[in-house]
Amino acid sequence: MDLRWLMVLTENDALVDPRDLRGLVDLAVTAEANGVDGVMLSEHVLLGRDAGAAGRMANPRDYAAPGNQPPSYAWPSSLVLLSAIAQATERLRLVAGAIIAPLRHPLLLAKELGTLDLLSGGRLVVLPTVSWSRDEYAALGVPFEERGRILDEQLEVLAKAWGPYPISHAGPRFPFTDIWLEPGASTSEGPPFWFGGQGMHPPLIRRLVRYGKGLNPFGPLSDDDLRSLEAAMSEAGRDLAELEKVGGIRATFRGSDDVADLDVALADLPRQVEQGFTTVCFKPAMFCRTVKDLPDLCRRLADAGRSLG
Repeated sequence: MDLRWLMVLTENDALVDPRDLRGLVDLAVTAEANGVDGVMLSEHVLLGRDAGAAGRMANPRDYAAPGNQPPSYAWPSSLVLLSAIAQATERLRLVAGAIIAPLRHPLLLAKELGTLDLLSGGRLVVLPTVSWSRDEYAALGVPFEERGRILDEQLEVLAKAWGPYPISHAGPRFPFTDIWLEPGASTSEGPPFWFGGQGMHPPLIRRLVRYGKGLNPFGPLSDDDLRSLEAAMSEAGRDLAELEKVGGIRATFRGSDDVADLDVALADLPRQVEQGFTTVCFKPAMFCRTVKDLPDLCRRLADAGRSLG
């Protein structure tokens, strides 16, 4: 099987003006026309001063990470933008990566996700997470220290949110009885959930085993990490092969205004393929000087995927 490519659509200010959201939709259309399997959008609702607590990324084409970006960094609503992309494309998978679930009521989140899943004809994938910014949680009145427990209860709600109705929940934070969320999602299972993070910590393993359809780590995983997950999946009667494993290529920059060498970035792919990764994320701004360079980048990635798949 050829590798599938997933284009990171946020964090591309070096290619598209941050207020030009139609330009991001156009990037998605170009990606679909050139063999890319899906697009991924991450999110923040807002940023505070802790966004730049660790300084600024040395090259603006690099990935935004905890504490390395200015508070003014642009993060458009991923679900609204994915809705526009759903209407402009036909087969592209729509990955709502890094949905910071504890910042929303789970029923409201389920309504938004189900509507987008229906609108796209079942092309939505969701990566719920807790994220890292204390300032973001404080501004929205959500206790930062409880974010993991909040997410766990939200996942219980989301697991039943798309029917059959009525549904009820007796949890401590979000109790409700006999409610309907019509028109639901594209299927009664709702969109598939991926989970990720740095390393393979116990909460991540627990969520993957119970709810996961995909694994999308932030950074490389060791063979020991994957063996730990495999053992937990097996104990629960599941097979590690059930999870779509989503890796990525990272850029090496020589200075603050250069694009990265794609061949250098692709050198890590054989290791990921050996570990069973079949989908690979890439951020076009790392390797493209302008939007006009994107079709050629997609073709080069497709060739690499065919040679390693």
